[in-house]
Amino acid sequence: MKALRKEADERLLIEEAQKDPARFAELYENNFERVYAYVVRRVGDRAETEDLTSEVFHHALANLRRFEWRGIPFAAWLFRIAANLISDRWQRSNREQLADEPEQMESAQAGGEDFEEVERQATLFRLVNTLPAEQRRVVVLRFVEQKSIKEVAREIRKTEGAVKQLQYRALSSLRARMEGADA
Repeated sequence: MKALRKEADERLLIEEAQKDPARFAELYENNFERVYAYVVRRVGDRAETEDLTSEVFHHALANLRRFEWRGIPFAAWLFRIAANLISDRWQRSNREQLADEPEQMESAQAGGEDFEEVERQATLFRLVNTLPAEQRRVVVLRFVEQKSIKEVAREIRKTEGAVKQLQYRALSSLRARMEGADA
């Protein structure tokens, strides 16, 4: 019952956005984290993920009038746009880079998206944003920017021990919240 209501709400929102592009902002807000999670999983590079995610929503807004409701989530259409953009980027990049990343290319072209994994990652992104500021900063520096404990300590002007403690608390909190979200 709840799923049917959510589907009807999404369909109505899409129809409104097709008439008035200013309404697209709500579709963007509802789907940003899912699309970001989908792209980062396939690309791995933060700057490229941000660029591609932006391109996905730009492309979606530009082509929204052509979107036809077929009973599948709007996010599925966004994932298809993302997969096409990722594929296009890889095809334009040099062949040596393609040889180094065959698994990512196959994953993007396979079309068998793991929606549960994307949803899980979107939930994780939301939960990271709820962490206390210092813990959030450590998580971003360590796992998004892939900096060492030593580099993080220097950047936030804390000891390596303090960084490890902040990281431990953040990961423990995220783990507990993710388990609660999965239940």
